[in-house]
Amino acid sequence: MSDTWFEITQVVRENRHELVLSGADISEKISRSGLDPALFELNGINYLNISETCLEDVPENIEKLQNLTNLVLHSNAIKKLPNSIKSLSKLKVFDCSRNKLEELPSGFDSLPQLMTLNLGSNLLCDLPSQLANNKLCNVDLSHNKFEVFPDLCYAELTHLAEIRVNDNLIKEIPPNLNVLPALKLLDLGNNKISVVPGELADCAKLKELNLKGNKLADKRLLKLVDQCRTKQVLDYVHQHCPKLGNASSGPGGKSKKNKKGKKNSESENVDAELEKNTHKLHVLKVSDSLPVIKVSDDVKKVRPFILGCIVKNLKFTEESFRKFIQLQTKLHEGVCDKRNAATLATHDFDLLLPGDITYTAKHPNRIKIKPLMRTKEFTGAELFNQLQTEADNLRKEKKRNVYSGIHKYLYLLEGKAVYPCLLDSKEQVISFPPITNSDITKMSADTKTMFVEVTSALNQQICKKVLDDFLKELVIQGLGCESDTDEKVFHELYVEQMKIVDLEGNMKSVYPSRTDVQYDDPLIAVVRE
Repeated sequence: MSDTWFEITQVVRENRHELVLSGADISEKISRSGLDPALFELNGINYLNISETCLEDVPENIEKLQNLTNLVLHSNAIKKLPNSIKSLSKLKVFDCSRNKLEELPSGFDSLPQLMTLNLGSNLLCDLPSQLANNKLCNVDLSHNKFEVFPDLCYAELTHLAEIRVNDNLIKEIPPNLNVLPALKLLDLGNNKISVVPGELADCAKLKELNLKGNKLADKRLLKLVDQCRTKQVLDYVHQHCPKLGNASSGPGGKSKKNKKGKKNSESENVDAELEKNTHKLHVLKVSDSLPVIKVSDDVKKVRPFILGCIVKNLKFTEESFRKFIQLQTKLHEGVCDKRNAATLATHDFDLLLPGDITYTAKHPNRIKIKPLMRTKEFTGAELFNQLQTEADNLRKEKKRNVYSGIHKYLYLLEGKAVYPCLLDSKEQVISFPPITNSDITKMSADTKTMFVEVTSALNQQICKKVLDDFLKELVIQGLGCESDTDEKVFHELYVEQMKIVDLEGNMKSVYPSRTDVQYDDPLIAVVRE
């Protein structure tokens, strides 16, 4: 025992059932003389982890470890596994990911207790049939060289819930995937798939499907895959992708005449089907009962451009409202260029006082606002100074020169003689772009009607772009939409036009006009009054 590795003697001495051999020290021992043979005399261990070493071969003696339930061999240099691995009849978890495996021994078809199989990030192109391994729950074969979907499609695999075969070279999805009764997750991303069989929609429990990174022939499905959730993708597959299981592979199949006749028959209803399977953005004509946004000459010196609209019939859940807030943050970071290009602000329309809205600019000391999520009122100058102090304190506390939250936008107002603001009919400040909104019109999950405004110092076009993107994301994600549930795949959003006028009431613009919300996306239908 004097030459036995310390890690092994410690397991014996403490009568432990787990052994972890990992890192540079173990790798150096393996490079000198291979694995210590004493390892294979540890009959009592049920967990063995050999990872992040230079190990290239697993000895046949592994079969001696008859009580192993977990064998973890990830992040080594293993090129070959022994046939004797089939003797590990109690093995439940096998992880040999991030190695150099090019093939697997036939023993992998007879591990009846195996539940988790992780062979990701190897060089494999084939997997022995898993028919006999009927307790399999999770299989990860991602980042390999499979050209054909692995041999996993058996009704007997009643527990198989997750299959990851992303980042391979797979060309076809087998139609008989639908025989797997428990399949919940299927990751086929980044392969070479062009056609999706209709049978995929028959996987009753499938909740997560990834087809991104494939060159799908159906361009509409391709967009759906990139933008929408699994429920929407599967609904489209059910409606439009033919089932391949009954197709004939030889000359004895259906004649071209029959296929043509079927195609002609289906084409009669294609427009109705396309209309049915789209998100709908309804544009309602501007109403005289709605307020207009009056733009004063004063604001033209600092932030002259503004557009707005009203979104109606909102139905948020707590979850969808949280995503709605995240969407605004995403747009501010992206298309708004960290608020340098534009600022998006949303208000609960029912909390606005009746009457028109004025977009103007005032001296910092003449602006009074109760900022979002704050309890007291500030002048514009006081708020700027307060936020500047908070930013400096945060910077000192975290010892970083990086500001967070609204503090990082203060520089956009620094040195300005006047600050832009939106006023309600009683001249209360409801918006202080590009910094914050007023708490008096704060949105919540109970909001039913929303006033949206976008302001910019650059041009009117960026305001249109931001609003177009915002409405598009609302309807695609179903955020606040009437059908914002998993029961209904496609959503409907109702947007009412809003006028921008000068102080004399002369109309300058209206949003959304006929040139707005024109999406190059077949999944969105814009319905105009």
